[in-house]
Amino acid sequence: MSKAGAGRPVYRPCPEQPLIDRFMDVFWAERGVAQNTLDAYGRDLRGLCQWLHGRGQTLTGAGQAELLDYLGACFEAGAEASSSARLLSSLRAFYGFLLREQLISQDPVAHIETPRKSHLLPDTLSEADVERLLQAPDVASILGVRDRAMLELMYGAGLRVSELTGLRFGQVSLEQGVVRLSGKGDRERLVPMGEEAHDWLVRYLDNARAGLVAGKGGCEQVFVTSRGAGMTRQAFWYLVRRHAREAGIFKPISPHSLRHAFATHLVNHGADLRVVQLLLGHRDLSTTQIYTHVAKARLQQLHGAHHPRA
Repeated sequence: MSKAGAGRPVYRPCPEQPLIDRFMDVFWAERGVAQNTLDAYGRDLRGLCQWLHGRGQTLTGAGQAELLDYLGACFEAGAEASSSARLLSSLRAFYGFLLREQLISQDPVAHIETPRKSHLLPDTLSEADVERLLQAPDVASILGVRDRAMLELMYGAGLRVSELTGLRFGQVSLEQGVVRLSGKGDRERLVPMGEEAHDWLVRYLDNARAGLVAGKGGCEQVFVTSRGAGMTRQAFWYLVRRHAREAGIFKPISPHSLRHAFATHLVNHGADLRVVQLLLGHRDLSTTQIYTHVAKARLQQLHGAHHPRA
């Protein structure tokens, strides 16, 4: 993939172009879509084809893991957030066609969601789940060190994903072990990051970040992509999903799941709800009270395990 003109990607011919052409003919005949939509789907599929073949894989052989990696790579390469729904629509239509034609036996896109802001309480991650997720990145690589530092900091400080990806150097005090945040309504709060998050952040800043930004200009954000640009919420969403899969966590998960786990585990271990409210940056205690159900569930488990009449 190369960049030309106004930043639009230009793709070389795809080794599986006849298969894409076959899909496009059927797609146009069935749906009667406009030419610009057809062109966009074609670009999406050629891009995926080139990316897969560069890794010794094929369109028909790709699984969910490869497609999640590709979607994450697109965002790291600077894809606009608005293109995510269209890209997934292209993949869903194409792999639905392959499934109907019996060219594949399972749809690898079936359980891939579009990144979105969650308005529902996510499934609770256990402490064991979080531990496996934190250890999933390959820290032998600079990208793995970056990912580990981001995951540790999000869980250690309970950050919103926008706070994590938008973090600037002036907001971080490694000496004091805190981050200074401006949350909703510009309410400032100081949040301790925890020892593990501090250590991984130091390792990332001392060793990994320089390799990511070398020769690519400056970036004010602490966390950057492989292009040296600031990390986006969408790119981090795909990173979390990929590492969750590698960790063997198959329940629905998003970056917010780590913020939720931060609060849940604090309450489980006896933290005062008003302290959790301050750490999360909630204006009203009622917002934080959703986490009391976790404490109640924990009490029920203890009662069931230890009371003679349980």
